Amino acid sequence: MTRYADIPKPIRSGIVIVDPERGTPQRIIVLQFNPDTLERSLAPQSAGGSGDSGGGGSGTGDRNEALRLKGPAQETWKFTAEIDATDQFEVAAPEGIHPQLAVLEMLVQPTTAQLRAASNLAKNGTIEISPIEMPLTLFTWGSKRVMPVRLTELSINESAFDVNLNPIRASLSIGMKVLTVSDLPAGHRGAELYLAHLAQKERLAAAARSGALRALGLGSGDIGAGRA
Repeated sequence: MTRYADIPKPIRSGIVIVDPERGTPQRIIVLQFNPDTLERSLAPQSAGGSGDSGGGGSGTGDRNEALRLKGPAQETWKFTAEIDATDQFEVAAPEGIHPQLAVLEMLVQPTTAQLRAASNLAKNGTIEISPIEMPLTLFTWGSKRVMPVRLTELSINESAFDVNLNPIRASLSIGMKVLTVSDLPAGHRGAELYLAHLAQKERLAAAARSGALRALGLGSGDIGAGRA
C-alpha cells in the first residue's frame, strides 16, 4: 500500500527579499507552481570586441584581447509563472490573487514613503536627488541556483475573475538580470552571493566528465602542433 506521506514534496522556486546590511530575509515569495521551462541567456563580456584587426578581416577588434574577458558574462532569465486561487481552496482569498500580484509588482516599484521622501527633498531645494535604492532580490531555483537579480520585465495576463472582479487566475512573464560583481559595489552582500553562485558553477563544471580527443577524430599532435 502506497504511503503518500512518504512521497517528498517538490522544492519550489521563488524570490527572497534580503536586507543587504544584515543579510536577513525580509520577505519570501514562493511560486505556486514551478515554471515548466526556463529561458537563459549568457552574453560574454569580451575585451577585444568583435572581428579581427588583420588585413584579411573586416573587424576592428584588438588581436591581443581576443581571448580576454572584461568581467562575468551578462546572464538573463525568462520564465512564465502561474497563480491560481482556485487551486488552493483551503486558503481564504477574499481579494482573489491581488495580494500575490501586488507583492511581485512592488519588486519594481518604490514605496509611497520613498516617493514622499524624494518629493520632500525636492521641495526643500535639494538639487540632486539620488535614485531610490531597492532591496536586494534573490532568485532561487533549488539549492544550486541562488543568485542576486534585478527584475527587468513583469508582464501580467489576468484570465479569470470572481464576482467582485478580483483576479483569481493569472499568468506572469518574468524577466531577470543576474547581478554580478560588475553591477554591485565591492563588499556588497549581493556581490558575495554572486561569487558563491559562480563558485557553484565551477564545482559543477569540475564534476562533468571530460571527453576524449579520439571521439573527435583527433590525436594529441593535432592539437599541439596544428595541421599542416
